[in-house]
Amino acid sequence: MQASAQPAYVLHSRAYRESSALVDLLTPQGRLRAVLRGARGKAGTLARPFVPLEVELRGRGELKNVARLEAAGIPNLLSGAALFSGIYLNELLIRLLPAEDPHPALFEHYALTLTALAVNPPLEPLLRAFEWRLLDELGYGFALDHDLAGLPITAAGLYRLQPDAGLEPVSQLQPGLFQGADLLAMAQADWSSPGALAAAKRLMRQALAPHLGGRPLVSRELFMNLKEPARD
Repeated sequence: MQASAQPAYVLHSRAYRESSALVDLLTPQGRLRAVLRGARGKAGTLARPFVPLEVELRGRGELKNVARLEAAGIPNLLSGAALFSGIYLNELLIRLLPAEDPHPALFEHYALTLTALAVNPPLEPLLRAFEWRLLDELGYGFALDHDLAGLPITAAGLYRLQPDAGLEPVSQLQPGLFQGADLLAMAQADWSSPGALAAAKRLMRQALAPHLGGRPLVSRELFMNLKEPARD
């Protein structure tokens, strides 16, 4: 692979051999893994999450080498719940996005989401929008305003999610269902509708679960521990 400059973000990095780091990068060309030599120097200080970068990579195999790495913008300074949200997005991308599978629109959505997180807006709509975009980019998306038979969702109806297929109408109340009114609000990104955000969180968890392989998300556990009250 001939070196060519491209925008990138570090999703994760860890020490590799004596003075190098193994970095997972998100680029418009997909998720790439590369060795960053001299990670204790200037490049190492830049190779951290949420910093817009420009990188040049060399190598033809799955493991590239970083030929050049420079800052390409102002770092997104995340803290508190926004920081854990950013870590969550990174973990989703590492777990779900196949290596070297180009998704330029997803890269752009990720960059915009980080910029939004840095100014401390309501987090839930941003996270739900990113989860939805990720599922759609990976080919796992489904309609929110039509059921899996192609019929319009009705506000008074009850529905369950059939992962990777769509929403199925049901006639009897049972655990894990979604109200049609909430689904229609989600389709319009109308988060003022009572219950829509909570329903969207449940829906995205159900939609993502089959693709996470049963392993819990570390970032989710960290965030739950943060929210737990301190014990004497």
